[in-house]
Amino acid sequence: MEESVLVIKAEKYLKEISNDDINIDDIDEFENFKNLYFKLDDRLENLKQLRRDMEVQGYGTPFTSLNKYGTKSIGEVSLEEVSENSRHNQIFRNKANAKKNILDRVKSAIDSHQIALAHLDQFGYLKCDSCYKKYSVSEYKQLNGKCSCKSDSFSFKISRQNTYRIEIIPFLPLSGNYRVLMADLSKYGRNSFKKVINALKQERTGHVKTISPLFRYKDKNNRWLRKRATFDSEFVDNYEEELRKKYGKNVRIEKLEFHRTRPAIIDDKHARTAVALGYVRYAERIISQIRDDILKRRLSDFKRINIYDEIVHKYNNHTPNYIDSFDVAEIEKWRADKIHEELKNLRYLDRHDEINRSLKRDLKTRDTIEKTIFENIAPALISWDIFKYYLTTSVSNRKLTTGPFPYIRVELDRQQRKVFAQRFSNVIDILNQFSDIKILDVDQKDLILYEKFKFEKEMKNSNIKVNHPALGAAHLHLNSGIDLQSISNTFNVNESKIKKEIKNIENIKNPKTVKSKKFLDLIKK
Repeated sequence: MEESVLVIKAEKYLKEISNDDINIDDIDEFENFKNLYFKLDDRLENLKQLRRDMEVQGYGTPFTSLNKYGTKSIGEVSLEEVSENSRHNQIFRNKANAKKNILDRVKSAIDSHQIALAHLDQFGYLKCDSCYKKYSVSEYKQLNGKCSCKSDSFSFKISRQNTYRIEIIPFLPLSGNYRVLMADLSKYGRNSFKKVINALKQERTGHVKTISPLFRYKDKNNRWLRKRATFDSEFVDNYEEELRKKYGKNVRIEKLEFHRTRPAIIDDKHARTAVALGYVRYAERIISQIRDDILKRRLSDFKRINIYDEIVHKYNNHTPNYIDSFDVAEIEKWRADKIHEELKNLRYLDRHDEINRSLKRDLKTRDTIEKTIFENIAPALISWDIFKYYLTTSVSNRKLTTGPFPYIRVELDRQQRKVFAQRFSNVIDILNQFSDIKILDVDQKDLILYEKFKFEKEMKNSNIKVNHPALGAAHLHLNSGIDLQSISNTFNVNESKIKKEIKNIENIKNPKTVKSKKFLDLIKK
């Protein structure tokens, strides 16, 4: 396929995606769920094929083929040739930019679709009405709607204990238009986006990936030569020995360079951006629904502050025809004068032409609410979801499946866990009070995760069958002091199952019998 045709094809397909609104109403009905899942899955395959076609044609490195024309010296090149070369160079550069941008959009769209499908996979599953075997929706699609027992009758079940937030799906950059969506965020939305991105980019302690020594050695003619070699991480402790095996005992190392990997919590740029946008734009939707109720309770005069906003917005977005549009200072002066005049007529100013005390107090209160509540809704939601995901899943589950967060680390180290030290008490209180979102206000989530990861190592190779959602709930109860009923309701796990896992935790951590102690010693070895 020609390069220009491929770019046009990709742009057309992404535009089709952007024009197709995603509807998650009545998603708990199987037909609606299936139609959405199948549509997103088919799109994902088409997007992956587009990416493969682009990578084959070098869209990943589009600038490598750009070279200056001619080999003549500057004195031998005429002005016409310089102009012509510059024009051609610009044409090829524009084409290279187009390739880079369209591949970037396709990659973003792929990650967004993967996130959407992952949340849907966590949301529901199918159960054969004949043999009661369970299938994920992806497995159901691969089997063309037929069970291994040949039955085609299934019941759709919602996984209440899994971690998912399907409400973010319509807000993901499914057409790869993440730049446009970022530009459309509100002021507090942009600040919220930065907070979520910074949290997801939290890097763990670097691990050596390769080591590159610069060294001198003697060749066959007894001459000293300088060379650089690269070794994998497995040779970190014996690189000198390897060099001497290959280049002789006279090797002299002059310089060492260690190249380290520093993986983030979600170790993919497009996935981080897509997840952050999904949560932040969803948070903006929540804010639009609860904003007025919150402000009415906190402000002394809610109607007055709305009138103030209307006046400021009216003149800040208007320019009179008699002022030159390039005269920025004059335009700003006119706007300030008109706003001042309107506010004075409404008696919103005091005798010193300053905003009166009560209105100033309301403006400050609103600004505080936006900074402390609205900006932190998305960080609070994603912090809880990732925390719950780690608590309620096993190591093998996180290794084998992507879960609701593609490219997320299987385990977090101390540096990465610091993100979960932040507490969002006011935000959680607002969400529980004004919305149907129910999450727990947990202190020191980072230490609870540490206890969970440590316990996973302790029970490794034990083959003890546990209910992982109940196990996560048990860890939360033991390390937070939150009452069992609240945890049970939030995690959708019976209290009896949580109590059973509490006993398992206590038996593994503090074995009471000699037989139990010997068993634990064996599995630790």
